[in-house]
Amino acid sequence: MNTTTNSLVQKLWNYCNVLRDDGMSYGDYVEQLTYLLFLKMADERSAPPYNQPSIVPKAYAWPTLLAKDGDELFDHYRHALEKLGQEKGTLGLIFGKAQNKFQDPAKLRRVIVDLIDAETWTVLGADVKGDAYEGLLEKNAQDTKSGAGQYFTPRALIQAMVDCIAPQPGERITDPACGTGGFLFTAHNYVTAHNKNLTRDQLKHLKEKAFTGYELVQATARVCAMNMMLHGIGSEKAVPVVVGDALAADPGERFEVVLANPPFGKKSSTVIVGEDGRTTTEKDTIERDDFWATTSNKQLNFVQHIKTLLEKNGRAAVVLPDNVLFEGGAGETIRKRLLHECDVHTLLRLPTGLFYAQGVKANVVFFEKKGASETPWTKQLWIYDLRTNKHFTLKTNPLRRADLDEFVDLYQVGNRQQRQATWSPEPNASAGSGPNGRWRAYSYDELVARDKTSLDIFWLKDDALADGDNLPAPGVIAAEIVEDLHAALEQFRLIASDLAEPAA
Repeated sequence: MNTTTNSLVQKLWNYCNVLRDDGMSYGDYVEQLTYLLFLKMADERSAPPYNQPSIVPKAYAWPTLLAKDGDELFDHYRHALEKLGQEKGTLGLIFGKAQNKFQDPAKLRRVIVDLIDAETWTVLGADVKGDAYEGLLEKNAQDTKSGAGQYFTPRALIQAMVDCIAPQPGERITDPACGTGGFLFTAHNYVTAHNKNLTRDQLKHLKEKAFTGYELVQATARVCAMNMMLHGIGSEKAVPVVVGDALAADPGERFEVVLANPPFGKKSSTVIVGEDGRTTTEKDTIERDDFWATTSNKQLNFVQHIKTLLEKNGRAAVVLPDNVLFEGGAGETIRKRLLHECDVHTLLRLPTGLFYAQGVKANVVFFEKKGASETPWTKQLWIYDLRTNKHFTLKTNPLRRADLDEFVDLYQVGNRQQRQATWSPEPNASAGSGPNGRWRAYSYDELVARDKTSLDIFWLKDDALADGDNLPAPGVIAAEIVEDLHAALEQFRLIASDLAEPAA
């Protein structure tokens, strides 16, 4: 059956728009599709030519939904979600705490019969199924009221990070804060696109063992599991997504590659309500023997956790907010240890306007874990400034993969010793460098000589400050003011939290 991605996406959207008139959000729609898609694909796998035993109990399998209508369908669907959510393993992951969000039995019937059952999902290419589902996830991320944007990293940025890390067949890849799974399926696509003649063992590894995601939020983990299945990772019987707090403990597993965008928000805390109704807030400091420092800063803890997850010579690319680059105390300790025990070789400074969580100024740090050494492993940190004089917005001027082409080219994948700076104090035509170059290196000695070993480094001149005629468009200026205000407000919240006395 030839179903193009566009027609399937349009079909999914048409139904979404109908259901939104009934008050169903994008997020609710994606969740309901996830339940129904899982049941349909499990049923397809149990039929010829696959003839695989289904993990779905017969009483709640896909044919039982097709056989019912009206209130009888409504009651059966609600009961099926409840019972499947009580199962262990993959069924528990997909259906845990599942609820029927449809308001009208007739519309549930239409989605089951006209949308889901009308397609044979197992024969559709992973690019068709995956892209269709991804379109829904991106739309959901744009719905700022739902808060789903915090789980969605711009796909152009993910693609560039994966291109630089260049995962290989046989490697194990993890994301300890996997959200909807963007890093994992992009790494999967990279391996298949760059290795056209994978062996049977390599293909089996890629499907069953190569990827592991960790996600704290059950509803997000379920969407991630479906996203990975639609992209060809895992199966109805086993999806490599672990639900839980990745920072709680060392899982014991080690990986060749870590790709991650840990959740934004600096402090971890728990609100406790006493018997008298008063509330107090306790900071969640993570104490682990494998960590260099104890702190309540989530991103600093993720840096330490990722260092633990890596095999020796394993490589990581991690999105981190600016405070990780300059914060003192535990931040300084962690940066010094990271520079010494790992080869922290590349820093990509990201522009504002990329993330649905506003007020975030972020970077991508690339490093490799090394063995014990008396001398520091980091020799040079190469920095690419994609922030100064760059203006992006989520809707009118979104970041595209082409905007990162120069960085990926200069990164020199597999050939980092051949890097050439594009910055120099004076124009140098033969070297192709000059004062406006965005790519330059700092030695280890230069880094540790900086106050608090700060990696928060800029060298380019902001054109808007120097030339009033060179200002960006008013809409971009307004968006950047909003970003800055959000960032300032978040900093004030943190200061207030630190100063607040516990309630008596």
